[in-house]
Amino acid sequence: MKLSKILASTAALAFVATTGLAESHGGADIFVIGGKPDDPFWSIVKRGAEDAGLVVESQGGSVTWLGPQNYDNLGVDAAELIRQAIDQGADAIIGPNWVPEAMDPAFEAVVAAGIPLVIYNAGGIEAADRLGALNYVGAVDYKAGVAGGDYLGNAGNLNGVCINSLPGAANIEDYCNGFVEGITNAGGKGTVLPLPATAQGNVTAVAQAIRAHLLQNPDINAVFTTANLDAVGAVQGIAQSGKAGQVALCGINFDEAILTNIANGSQACAIDQQGYQQGFYAVSILNGYVNYGLTIPTREILTGPGVIDSKTIEATMAGAKMGTR
Repeated sequence: MKLSKILASTAALAFVATTGLAESHGGADIFVIGGKPDDPFWSIVKRGAEDAGLVVESQGGSVTWLGPQNYDNLGVDAAELIRQAIDQGADAIIGPNWVPEAMDPAFEAVVAAGIPLVIYNAGGIEAADRLGALNYVGAVDYKAGVAGGDYLGNAGNLNGVCINSLPGAANIEDYCNGFVEGITNAGGKGTVLPLPATAQGNVTAVAQAIRAHLLQNPDINAVFTTANLDAVGAVQGIAQSGKAGQVALCGINFDEAILTNIANGSQACAIDQQGYQQGFYAVSILNGYVNYGLTIPTREILTGPGVIDSKTIEATMAGAKMGTR
């Protein structure tokens, strides 16, 4: 039963007050649209959603995770997952606005059906406002890119390239555009290297592309990546080009392998958007709203950006071992 139906009359309100709303309708069935199952970053977001789901389940509800098998046709596939959630009777839906032109109609269908919506991870408060969502939970992708460009530029790496392995995805485009602004503001210059969408998550493909680009452009001394496995590929590509120690690397997101690279100096920094918090807060907000009518006055709940480098690596690695960073 949806909140609007539960709150339809004074009698319903009185019933909620005496017996508890979750008890009256069996809890909230929340559907979360996220990344593919083997994506290291999205596994952390999923962990956060599942941890919040322990409370959801204790109140008689459920959390269902839906993700694409690959990123080859991201916007269309994600829109289909949103529609599946509607068809399966979702009480609330959470999703990233990766490709607005493909996904907006599906999100609009969510709101039209009276299903509470939270946008998270990608799209920002602008997407939440445009689509009629309750909140946005996540980082501002453009600012995350700016942070990376600023860090590398101020460290003296003034000729940088952003690796865009998912052209057309709004958040990836924002990362790269922000990176160019950040390094430019630091007195340098930045460019973008677009790769086929099939390259994201393909360590070998990214490594080969970066190796070739660095050999063709020997003046580049900074690389910025927008996904975990792309950063792993970048470390390899930089080494294969003979530029290890000469080209600094920073990237969006991280996992234990990337943290190890920061600890040993083969990666300068990672931009943290705290994916665990994105999944945890988004599920918690909707569970409280559906069950009890609770709302969060702060509609833009920012989880980043933050910079992880040699100064903060030990504390961050401790969190990674617990599956929350």
